[in-house]
Amino acid sequence: MRIGTPFSQNATKVMLLGAGELGKEVIIALQRLGVEVIAVDRYDHAPGHQVAHRSITMPMTDAAALRKLILKEKPQLVIPEIEAIATDVLAEIEKDHIATVIPTASAVQITMNREGIRRLAAETLRLPTSRYAFAGSEKELREAVKRIGFPCFVKPVMSSSGKGQSRLQDAKQIGPAWRYAADAGRVNQQRVIVEECIEFDYEITLLTVRSHEQGKIATQFCQPIGHVQVDGDYVESWQPQAMSNRARSEARKIAGRVTDSLGGLGIFGVELFIKGDHVWFSEVSPRPHDTGMVTMISQVQSEFELHARAVLGLSVDVKLSAVGASAVIYGGHDAKGIVFDGIDKALSIPGTDLRLFGKPESFVKRRMGVALAHADNVEQARNNAKAAAACIVACPAEKG
Repeated sequence: MRIGTPFSQNATKVMLLGAGELGKEVIIALQRLGVEVIAVDRYDHAPGHQVAHRSITMPMTDAAALRKLILKEKPQLVIPEIEAIATDVLAEIEKDHIATVIPTASAVQITMNREGIRRLAAETLRLPTSRYAFAGSEKELREAVKRIGFPCFVKPVMSSSGKGQSRLQDAKQIGPAWRYAADAGRVNQQRVIVEECIEFDYEITLLTVRSHEQGKIATQFCQPIGHVQVDGDYVESWQPQAMSNRARSEARKIAGRVTDSLGGLGIFGVELFIKGDHVWFSEVSPRPHDTGMVTMISQVQSEFELHARAVLGLSVDVKLSAVGASAVIYGGHDAKGIVFDGIDKALSIPGTDLRLFGKPESFVKRRMGVALAHADNVEQARNNAKAAAACIVACPAEKG
């Protein structure tokens, strides 16, 4: 891989579709390697817009506009960083050899739809998963819940960060769950998945990297990341998560089979449920994972550096450098242009660091930053990360 000079005829150009906090870190990693980056998002001044060479604001679900933009900018690589994208356009771009889609257009299409990835994992690859069923109406949902049983989860087949998800305990919750899922899906697709509630000990994200190593594509695994989720959205994570050798081996086997099937280069966030030595596949994202923000303090190369290097055809290093943890910092207010207090107090806690994303608008439960901490053990790292996050107080900016 030869890398040119930004803003020149030999520039190596990458377009990110999605410029949130994860995309921002990928952009920084790419720019450190001399790559010219175009960041696209649906709103102005997204975190990645603030650091990219050029920023574009547009709805990426607009197929005609997206194709026009790619043809105009002529990037060598197109990296989807969110799910709300007109993926048919990516398939056309890849087929016509206009740009390389990361990891592949097919992988993006399959993984953004829970039906596609679940059928691939359970029915094609025969991997262990929770029992599941799909429904396209409230009537079908009631029939599906009857087959799966209570308790169970209902999720839109196309959503992210817990949006539209419900945990059902009885039949009275079916109607509201259907309406919530229908309203919160990423696109207007009236379809849900019903999942059995597995009694697991813990869940992990296994960051899995496909990169060029010594002339061929190799798969490598980061140390497992443990995490806590509330309503489907991550609130803290840590690395490494302790697990048995057998469970770790099985997790890597499952992650390897899924990512080999999807193909391409880059990092994948494979989510797995663990109970003792037993492992179940849950989901996979073909991009950096929010729980993987901990790697900014725990690994030799963060998940963002790994992604940047891998997609450029460079070798990677997945080694752990320290025991680490992350904790989310919420906005706490519905307001634009908030300010943060307590930064000095947070950074006075040993081994801590912060990432404030710079999002232009805050919501009460919007992720506006993350506290990071390294320590001698996971418990201390988690305690320090949460303590640092608790120090940060977001306030609406004073008028006048």
